[in-house]
Amino acid sequence: MKRSIIGILKIAVPLGIGLWLVISTYSDLNNTQKNELFEAFRQADPGWLLLATGIGWLAHVSRGWRWRYLLEPLGHRPGAINCYHAVMIGYLMNMFIPRAGEASRAVSLYRTDKVPFEQGFGTILAERVIDTVMLAGIGLAAVLFQYDKLDLFQARIEAYRASQGPAAGSGFPWGTVLMIALALVVVAGVYLLATRAAMRTRAIDLLRGFAEGLKAILSTRRKAAFLGHTLFIWAAYLAMFVIGFQCLPSMKDVPVAGILAGFIAGAIGIVLVQGGIGVYPAFVALIVGVYMAPPAGGGLLRPDALAMGWLLWAAQTLMIIVLGGLSLLLTALQRPA
Repeated sequence: MKRSIIGILKIAVPLGIGLWLVISTYSDLNNTQKNELFEAFRQADPGWLLLATGIGWLAHVSRGWRWRYLLEPLGHRPGAINCYHAVMIGYLMNMFIPRAGEASRAVSLYRTDKVPFEQGFGTILAERVIDTVMLAGIGLAAVLFQYDKLDLFQARIEAYRASQGPAAGSGFPWGTVLMIALALVVVAGVYLLATRAAMRTRAIDLLRGFAEGLKAILSTRRKAAFLGHTLFIWAAYLAMFVIGFQCLPSMKDVPVAGILAGFIAGAIGIVLVQGGIGVYPAFVALIVGVYMAPPAGGGLLRPDALAMGWLLWAAQTLMIIVLGGLSLLLTALQRPA
Protein backbone atom coordinates (compact mmCIF):
# COMPACT_ATOMS: atom_id res chain seq x y z
CA MET A 1 0.00 0.00 0.00
CA LYS A 2 2.81 2.41 0.94
CA ARG A 3 4.65 1.65 -2.28
CA SER A 4 1.52 2.36 -4.30
CA ILE A 5 1.02 5.70 -2.55
CA ILE A 6 4.67 6.67 -3.06
CA GLY A 7 4.49 5.63 -6.72
CA ILE A 8 1.37 7.74 -7.25
CA LEU A 9 2.96 10.74 -5.53
CA LYS A 10 6.08 10.47 -7.68
CA ILE A 11 3.89 10.93 -10.74
CA ALA A 12 1.20 13.23 -9.37
CA VAL A 13 3.40 15.82 -7.63
CA PRO A 14 5.61 16.74 -10.62
CA LEU A 15 2.62 16.71 -12.95
CA GLY A 16 0.70 18.87 -10.49
CA ILE A 17 3.56 21.37 -10.44
CA GLY A 18 3.65 21.38 -14.23
CA LEU A 19 -0.10 21.92 -14.56
CA TRP A 20 -0.02 24.63 -11.91
CA LEU A 21 2.73 26.39 -13.87
CA VAL A 22 0.68 26.15 -17.08
CA ILE A 23 -2.28 27.83 -15.37
CA SER A 24 -0.08 30.34 -13.55
CA THR A 25 1.85 31.53 -16.61
CA TYR A 26 -1.35 31.89 -18.61
CA SER A 27 -3.15 33.73 -15.79
CA ASP A 28 -0.29 36.20 -15.46
CA LEU A 29 -0.93 37.42 -19.01
CA ASN A 30 -3.40 40.25 -19.50
CA ASN A 31 -6.08 40.05 -22.19
CA THR A 32 -3.91 41.76 -24.81
CA GLN A 33 -1.02 39.40 -24.11
CA LYS A 34 -3.32 36.37 -24.29
CA ASN A 35 -4.42 37.54 -27.74
CA GLU A 36 -0.75 37.93 -28.71
CA LEU A 37 -0.08 34.39 -27.48
CA PHE A 38 -2.78 32.87 -29.68
CA GLU A 39 -1.77 35.09 -32.58
CA ALA A 40 1.77 33.72 -32.30
CA PHE A 41 0.37 30.18 -32.47
CA ARG A 42 -1.52 31.11 -35.65
CA GLN A 43 1.60 32.61 -37.23
CA ALA A 44 3.74 29.52 -36.60
CA ASP A 45 5.13 27.89 -39.73
CA PRO A 46 4.65 24.11 -39.31
CA GLY A 47 7.29 23.40 -41.95
CA TRP A 48 10.11 24.63 -39.71
CA LEU A 49 8.74 22.65 -36.77
CA LEU A 50 8.53 19.51 -38.89
CA LEU A 51 12.13 19.96 -40.02
CA ALA A 52 13.28 20.55 -36.44
CA THR A 53 11.42 17.45 -35.26
CA GLY A 54 13.01 15.35 -38.00
CA ILE A 55 16.48 16.44 -36.93
CA GLY A 56 15.62 15.64 -33.32
CA TRP A 57 14.53 12.16 -34.39
CA LEU A 58 17.89 11.60 -36.13
CA ALA A 59 19.56 12.28 -32.79
CA HIS A 60 17.54 9.45 -31.23
CA VAL A 61 18.50 7.12 -34.09
CA SER A 62 22.15 8.02 -33.56
CA ARG A 63 21.80 7.41 -29.81
CA GLY A 64 20.52 3.89 -30.47
CA TRP A 65 23.37 3.18 -32.87
CA ARG A 66 25.97 4.58 -30.44
CA TRP A 67 24.70 2.30 -27.68
CA ARG A 68 25.92 -0.72 -29.63
CA TYR A 69 29.52 0.49 -29.30
CA LEU A 70 29.26 0.25 -25.51
CA LEU A 71 27.63 -3.16 -25.52
CA GLU A 72 30.15 -4.72 -27.92
CA PRO A 73 33.08 -4.84 -25.42
CA LEU A 74 30.71 -6.61 -23.01
CA GLY A 75 30.17 -9.41 -25.54
CA HIS A 76 26.81 -8.30 -26.98
CA ARG A 77 25.93 -7.35 -30.55
CA PRO A 78 22.26 -6.32 -30.48
CA GLY A 79 20.47 -5.27 -33.62
CA ALA A 80 20.52 -1.55 -34.45
CA ILE A 81 16.75 -1.44 -34.86
CA ASN A 82 16.24 -3.05 -31.45
CA CYS A 83 18.55 -0.49 -29.83
CA TYR A 84 16.62 2.30 -31.51
CA HIS A 85 13.28 0.91 -30.35
CA ALA A 86 14.65 0.59 -26.80
CA VAL A 87 15.77 4.23 -26.83
CA MET A 88 12.37 5.45 -28.01
CA ILE A 89 10.56 3.29 -25.44
CA GLY A 90 12.78 4.77 -22.75
CA TYR A 91 11.87 8.31 -23.77
CA LEU A 92 8.20 7.38 -23.84
CA MET A 93 8.26 5.85 -20.37
CA ASN A 94 10.13 8.85 -18.96
CA MET A 95 7.24 11.09 -19.97
CA PHE A 96 4.82 9.31 -17.67
CA ILE A 97 6.93 7.79 -14.87
CA PRO A 98 9.93 9.72 -13.46
CA ARG A 99 13.29 8.03 -14.16
CA ALA A 100 11.59 4.94 -15.59
CA GLY A 101 13.09 5.44 -19.04
CA GLU A 102 16.51 3.97 -18.29
CA ALA A 103 15.06 0.81 -16.76
CA SER A 104 12.49 0.41 -19.56
CA ARG A 105 15.23 0.77 -22.15
CA ALA A 106 17.35 -1.92 -20.51
CA VAL A 107 14.35 -4.25 -20.11
CA SER A 108 13.45 -3.81 -23.78
CA LEU A 109 16.91 -4.86 -24.97
CA TYR A 110 16.94 -7.81 -22.58
CA ARG A 111 13.68 -8.98 -24.11
CA THR A 112 14.83 -8.64 -27.73
CA ASP A 113 18.55 -9.50 -27.49
CA LYS A 114 19.04 -11.04 -24.03
CA VAL A 115 21.44 -8.31 -22.92
CA PRO A 116 21.57 -8.67 -19.09
CA PHE A 117 19.64 -5.89 -17.39
CA GLU A 118 22.53 -4.83 -15.15
CA GLN A 119 24.90 -4.45 -18.11
CA GLY A 120 22.35 -2.68 -20.27
CA PHE A 121 21.38 -0.36 -17.43
CA GLY A 122 25.03 0.24 -16.55
CA THR A 123 25.90 1.33 -20.09
CA ILE A 124 22.89 3.68 -20.09
CA LEU A 125 24.14 5.30 -16.87
CA ALA A 126 27.60 5.58 -18.43
CA GLU A 127 25.99 7.35 -21.39
CA ARG A 128 24.41 9.77 -18.94
CA VAL A 129 27.88 10.72 -17.71
CA ILE A 130 28.90 11.61 -21.27
CA ASP A 131 25.65 13.49 -21.85
CA THR A 132 26.11 15.42 -18.60
CA VAL A 133 29.58 16.51 -19.72
CA MET A 134 28.21 17.65 -23.09
CA LEU A 135 25.33 19.53 -21.49
CA ALA A 136 27.69 21.15 -18.99
CA GLY A 137 29.92 22.29 -21.86
CA ILE A 138 26.97 23.89 -23.66
CA GLY A 139 25.83 25.40 -20.36
CA LEU A 140 29.26 26.93 -19.79
CA ALA A 141 29.20 28.43 -23.28
CA ALA A 142 25.72 29.80 -22.62
CA VAL A 143 26.84 31.41 -19.34
CA LEU A 144 29.84 33.03 -21.03
CA PHE A 145 27.63 34.35 -23.83
CA GLN A 146 24.99 35.75 -21.50
CA TYR A 147 27.24 37.08 -18.74
CA ASP A 148 26.41 40.66 -19.70
CA LYS A 149 22.69 39.86 -19.47
CA LEU A 150 22.66 38.93 -15.79
CA ASP A 151 22.08 42.51 -14.65
CA LEU A 152 19.23 42.92 -17.13
CA PHE A 153 17.67 39.67 -15.98
CA GLN A 154 17.85 40.76 -12.33
CA ALA A 155 16.40 44.17 -13.19
CA ARG A 156 13.39 42.61 -14.91
CA ILE A 157 12.68 40.35 -11.94
CA GLU A 158 12.87 43.31 -9.57
CA ALA A 159 10.57 45.36 -11.82
CA TYR A 160 8.12 42.46 -11.92
CA ARG A 161 8.16 42.12 -8.12
CA ALA A 162 7.60 45.85 -7.74
CA SER A 163 4.58 45.67 -10.05
CA GLN A 164 3.06 42.98 -7.83
CA GLY A 165 3.05 45.27 -4.79
CA PRO A 166 4.47 44.54 -1.34
CA ALA A 167 4.19 40.94 -0.19
CA ALA A 168 4.80 39.70 3.30
CA GLY A 169 7.12 36.75 3.56
CA SER A 170 5.76 33.64 5.15
CA GLY A 171 8.93 33.14 7.15
CA PHE A 172 8.67 29.40 6.59
CA PRO A 173 12.18 27.86 6.62
CA TRP A 174 11.93 26.03 3.30
CA GLY A 175 15.70 25.59 3.01
CA THR A 176 15.98 23.91 6.40
CA VAL A 177 12.99 21.65 5.73
CA LEU A 178 14.41 20.55 2.39
CA MET A 179 17.81 19.78 3.91
CA ILE A 180 16.19 17.74 6.68
CA ALA A 181 14.05 15.86 4.15
CA LEU A 182 17.12 15.11 2.02
CA ALA A 183 19.01 13.88 5.07
CA LEU A 184 16.11 11.58 6.03
CA VAL A 185 16.05 10.13 2.52
CA VAL A 186 19.78 9.41 2.69
CA VAL A 187 19.46 7.82 6.13
CA ALA A 188 16.50 5.70 4.98
CA GLY A 189 18.46 4.56 1.94
CA VAL A 190 21.49 3.57 4.01
CA TYR A 191 19.25 1.73 6.51
CA LEU A 192 17.50 -0.25 3.78
CA LEU A 193 20.79 -1.21 2.15
CA ALA A 194 22.17 -2.32 5.51
CA THR A 195 19.14 -4.38 6.53
CA ARG A 196 17.82 -5.75 3.21
CA ALA A 197 20.22 -8.25 1.67
CA ALA A 198 18.26 -8.49 -1.58
CA MET A 199 18.25 -4.72 -2.03
CA ARG A 200 21.95 -4.54 -1.19
CA THR A 201 22.75 -7.24 -3.74
CA ARG A 202 20.68 -5.44 -6.36
CA ALA A 203 22.46 -2.16 -5.68
CA ILE A 204 25.86 -3.84 -5.94
CA ASP A 205 24.87 -5.44 -9.27
CA LEU A 206 23.78 -2.07 -10.62
CA LEU A 207 27.01 -0.42 -9.49
CA ARG A 208 28.99 -3.23 -11.10
CA GLY A 209 27.02 -2.74 -14.31
CA PHE A 210 27.69 1.00 -14.19
CA ALA A 211 31.43 0.35 -13.73
CA GLU A 212 31.38 -2.01 -16.70
CA GLY A 213 29.58 0.65 -18.73
CA LEU A 214 32.23 3.26 -17.92
CA LYS A 215 34.95 0.74 -18.76
CA ALA A 216 33.20 -0.01 -22.07
CA ILE A 217 33.52 3.65 -23.08
CA LEU A 218 37.29 3.39 -22.71
CA SER A 219 37.64 -0.11 -24.13
CA THR A 220 35.41 0.18 -27.19
CA ARG A 221 37.34 -0.32 -30.39
CA ARG A 222 35.23 2.33 -32.11
CA LYS A 223 36.16 5.37 -30.06
CA ALA A 224 36.14 7.68 -33.07
CA ALA A 225 32.68 6.51 -34.10
CA PHE A 226 31.42 6.83 -30.52
CA LEU A 227 32.74 10.39 -30.33
CA GLY A 228 31.30 11.20 -33.75
CA HIS A 229 27.84 9.99 -32.73
CA THR A 230 28.08 11.93 -29.45
CA LEU A 231 28.91 15.16 -31.26
CA PHE A 232 26.18 14.52 -33.82
CA ILE A 233 23.55 13.85 -31.14
CA TRP A 234 24.17 17.14 -29.38
CA ALA A 235 24.61 19.09 -32.59
CA ALA A 236 21.24 17.73 -33.69
CA TYR A 237 19.63 18.74 -30.38
CA LEU A 238 20.94 22.28 -30.81
CA ALA A 239 19.97 22.37 -34.49
CA MET A 240 16.45 21.26 -33.61
CA PHE A 241 16.20 24.18 -31.18
CA VAL A 242 17.71 26.72 -33.60
CA ILE A 243 15.59 25.65 -36.55
CA GLY A 244 12.47 25.55 -34.41
CA PHE A 245 12.95 29.25 -33.67
CA GLN A 246 12.51 29.99 -37.36
CA CYS A 247 8.83 29.10 -37.21
CA LEU A 248 7.88 32.43 -35.57
CA PRO A 249 8.78 35.75 -37.25
CA SER A 250 9.62 37.51 -33.97
CA MET A 251 11.99 34.71 -32.89
CA LYS A 252 14.24 34.86 -35.96
CA ASP A 253 16.24 37.74 -34.50
CA VAL A 254 17.06 36.06 -31.19
CA PRO A 255 20.88 35.89 -30.97
CA VAL A 256 22.84 32.67 -30.64
CA ALA A 257 23.49 33.45 -26.97
CA GLY A 258 19.75 33.60 -26.31
CA ILE A 259 19.12 30.34 -28.12
CA LEU A 260 21.88 28.56 -26.17
CA ALA A 261 20.52 29.90 -22.89
CA GLY A 262 16.99 28.85 -23.85
CA PHE A 263 18.24 25.38 -24.77
CA ILE A 264 19.81 24.90 -21.33
CA ALA A 265 16.71 26.28 -19.62
CA GLY A 266 14.50 23.82 -21.51
CA ALA A 267 16.80 20.91 -20.62
CA ILE A 268 16.56 21.85 -16.93
CA GLY A 269 12.77 22.03 -17.23
CA ILE A 270 12.59 18.48 -18.59
CA VAL A 271 14.74 17.22 -15.71
CA LEU A 272 12.57 18.92 -13.08
CA VAL A 273 9.22 17.59 -14.34
CA GLN A 274 8.71 14.46 -16.41
CA GLY A 275 8.02 15.48 -19.97
CA GLY A 276 8.71 19.12 -19.06
CA ILE A 277 4.99 19.97 -19.08
CA GLY A 278 4.50 23.61 -18.14
CA VAL A 279 8.09 24.00 -16.96
CA TYR A 280 9.83 23.69 -20.35
CA PRO A 281 7.82 26.46 -22.09
CA ALA A 282 8.01 28.77 -19.08
CA PHE A 283 11.77 28.36 -18.65
CA VAL A 284 12.43 28.84 -22.36
CA ALA A 285 10.24 31.96 -22.47
CA LEU A 286 11.78 33.38 -19.30
CA ILE A 287 15.37 33.10 -20.54
CA VAL A 288 14.86 33.87 -24.23
CA GLY A 289 12.76 36.91 -23.32
CA VAL A 290 15.81 38.52 -21.71
CA TYR A 291 17.30 38.87 -25.20
CA MET A 292 14.20 40.62 -26.51
CA ALA A 293 12.28 43.79 -25.68
CA PRO A 294 10.32 43.61 -22.38
CA PRO A 295 6.68 42.49 -22.61
CA ALA A 296 4.49 45.43 -23.65
CA GLY A 297 1.91 44.78 -20.94
CA GLY A 298 4.38 44.07 -18.14
CA GLY A 299 5.25 40.77 -16.52
CA LEU A 300 8.21 38.46 -17.02
CA LEU A 301 7.14 36.42 -20.05
CA ARG A 302 6.73 37.66 -23.60
CA PRO A 303 3.66 35.97 -25.18
CA ASP A 304 5.54 35.08 -28.39
CA ALA A 305 8.45 33.61 -26.41
CA LEU A 306 5.99 31.55 -24.37
CA ALA A 307 4.34 30.39 -27.60
CA MET A 308 7.78 29.40 -28.92
CA GLY A 309 8.42 27.31 -25.82
CA TRP A 310 5.06 25.58 -26.17
CA LEU A 311 5.59 24.87 -29.87
CA LEU A 312 9.00 23.31 -29.27
CA TRP A 313 7.68 21.27 -26.35
CA ALA A 314 4.63 20.10 -28.32
CA ALA A 315 6.71 19.06 -31.34
CA GLN A 316 9.13 17.00 -29.23
CA THR A 317 6.39 15.49 -27.09
CA LEU A 318 4.27 14.48 -30.06
CA MET A 319 7.28 12.83 -31.71
CA ILE A 320 8.04 10.81 -28.58
CA ILE A 321 4.43 9.73 -28.09
CA VAL A 322 3.92 8.67 -31.72
CA LEU A 323 7.31 7.08 -32.45
CA GLY A 324 7.85 5.78 -28.93
CA GLY A 325 4.40 4.21 -28.97
CA LEU A 326 5.17 2.66 -32.37
CA SER A 327 8.46 1.24 -31.05
CA LEU A 328 6.64 -0.18 -28.02
CA LEU A 329 4.08 -1.85 -30.27
CA LEU A 330 6.65 -3.28 -32.70
CA THR A 331 8.80 -4.59 -29.84
CA ALA A 332 5.79 -6.21 -28.19
CA LEU A 333 4.97 -7.99 -31.45
CA GLN A 334 8.46 -9.47 -31.70
CA ARG A 335 9.16 -12.92 -30.41
CA PRO A 336 11.54 -12.77 -27.43
CA ALA A 337 15.12 -13.77 -28.30
